[in-house]
Formats: sequence, C-alpha cells, structure tokens
Amino acid sequence: MKPLMPIVVLAMTALLTAVAGEARAAAPPSLMRKATFAGGCFWCMTPPFEKLAGVVTVTAGYMGGTTVKPTYENYAAGGHLEVVEVAYDPTVISYQQLLDTFWHQIDPTDAGGQFADRGHAYTTAIFYYDEEQRQLAEASKKALAASAVFAKPIVTPIRPATTFYPAEAYHQDYYKKNPLRYWWYRSGSGRDQFLDRVWGKARDRGDAHKPDRSELKKRLTPMQYRVTQENGTEPPFENAYWNNKQAGIYVDVVSGEPLFSSLDKFDSGTGWPSFTKPLVPSNIVEREDHSWFATRIEVRSRGADSHLGHVFTDGPKPTGLRYCLNSAALRFVPVAELGKEGYGEFLKLFTK
Repeated sequence: MKPLMPIVVLAMTALLTAVAGEARAAAPPSLMRKATFAGGCFWCMTPPFEKLAGVVTVTAGYMGGTTVKPTYENYAAGGHLEVVEVAYDPTVISYQQLLDTFWHQIDPTDAGGQFADRGHAYTTAIFYYDEEQRQLAEASKKALAASAVFAKPIVTPIRPATTFYPAEAYHQDYYKKNPLRYWWYRSGSGRDQFLDRVWGKARDRGDAHKPDRSELKKRLTPMQYRVTQENGTEPPFENAYWNNKQAGIYVDVVSGEPLFSSLDKFDSGTGWPSFTKPLVPSNIVEREDHSWFATRIEVRSRGADSHLGHVFTDGPKPTGLRYCLNSAALRFVPVAELGKEGYGEFLKLFTK
C-alpha cells in the first residue's frame, strides 16, 4: 500500500473544502452537531475522537438495526452495528476533520468485520444526519478511493442515521476504566498492526500501551506483582481460587486475556488452582524453567508475558496435564459477568 502523496492530499482537501463551503453556509456555526461512525469495536473508536479539540462527548452505542432498546447481549441479532456518536462544536472542528479521523482508524476494504472482530455487527459505516454530512462523506470516500492508499475497493457504506441507542455504562470510556484489558484487546486485535502499515507508526494509536513496571506496581497487589513480574509463587491453600467451584473463566490479572475455564478445573490436592487444558491455547506460552535445580515447564501469558505457574504431566484424563497456576496471576470472571466484561463469546460453553 502506497503512502498518501502530497498532490493527493491537496486534491482531497480542495474537494472536501469546496463541498464543505457550499453545504455549511446555511448551518449556524454555534449549533452543536452530531456525527456517528461504525468502525468495529467501539472501545477502539472512542479515544481517537475524544482527543480532538472541539469534540464535546463521544458515546459508544448501537445503530442501524431493528431491535428497540438493544443491549450488548442482543444488538447483533437485531442487525445493529457498534458505533460511536460524536457531539462536536462546528466552530472548532469540522465534519471533514472527523471524517479524516474516522478513515485513519479502520480498514474500509473489509466488508466482513474489522480485524479480529468478525460479523455484521463489527462492519464499518458512516451514518449521516443531513445532506451536508452526506455530501461530505461521499466526497471523502471518493477522494480516499482515488488516492490509491488501499489496493482494494472502499466498501464502507454511507447510510442515513437511525435511532442511536447508547451502550451500557461499562462500555463508555472503556479504555480509561480498564486500561490493561483495553491494551491487551487492542494489541491482539491486529488493528494497530494494519493501520501502522497503511498510515505509519507516527499516527495516533488510540491510547493503547503496555503498562510499565511502575504502573503495574500501582495497579497490582504486592503478591500479584511478585508472581506475575518476578516469577514468584504464592502459598498453597492460602490463595483466592484453589478451591473456587464457581462457573466462569480465568483471565490474566494484568491484561485480561482469557486463559482457563472452570470447565477444565480440577482439585489436584496441591492447594493451587489446577486445569487440564487452556481455554485459549494461543494465549499460553510454555518454556523450559531451570530454576530450583530442576527442569520444569513454565506457563506464561502471551500478551502480558505474566508468569502464571507450571504445567506437569501428572494430571487426569483426557489430557494427562496439570496446569498448576498462581491465583495471584489470575482474575475470575463468573458466567453472569462474561457479556458485561466483553467475554460474551465464551457464554456458549456454559449453556449447552
């Protein structure tokens, strides 16, 4: 993919400015306005817009479907998309600038979803509220296609806005409320890797960053820090989950990446939570550990690189494995909270 050439930038700017000049003449500059964009996961679409001067609020929500008052559990079934509604002051920032920000966050050639999130609910769209926005959106899409930044056709539709339904409170500003989980989710989705290739690494990366040691020390308990960052081991029988019998999943306490399920948990008699297999094998890294004058297989999380524990070959059938972990490296998410916490994909495991 080729970088946007200066002449293309000038042509796009001239085209959009001309349309904006004609369409904006009748709009009172002091009137607060709305813009709505679908760009896949609304967690990832919120921070780029919130940073812009002139943007007043950014609200995650649902639009484009038939369900009345959709929830996170049923919005996709009703045909809604995940969107962000941007309230902005047109005397400070133009709709044209919002469009430019939007295009820099997505893959507009993907009609099947966005990055790791697949399906109609995660497809892209620009929802317009009036003729001015429609003209500007159409012009920006045409200019982007002409720029040859993307080798494939631009498939992002431009649709009239319908009823906007705000998402649940826990989805609003998710990147601020759950920075570690957001960092893991975004870094693992493939979004930034794709956008870096297209637009360069100097672009805004959506406030996703791997926390440094000082930040982790503030967020973790001393035991959690010692286990995950210093390869420590907690006392047996004196930890949170060794005897936990609730249904749910266990995620990395640092990043939130899903690791193990209660469906594979068993009582090993060791005083540590033990599992026969990982929930998501690709999130687990195993490597030789030569500490304590023996060779063992250490278990770490892939995204956060947290020390979790060790795996042994004295477990029960069917795997014969015993993943012996530290509770301090884990956070338990009960079944009732899976959807709320963004792990809805695992609900089907517990509803058979």
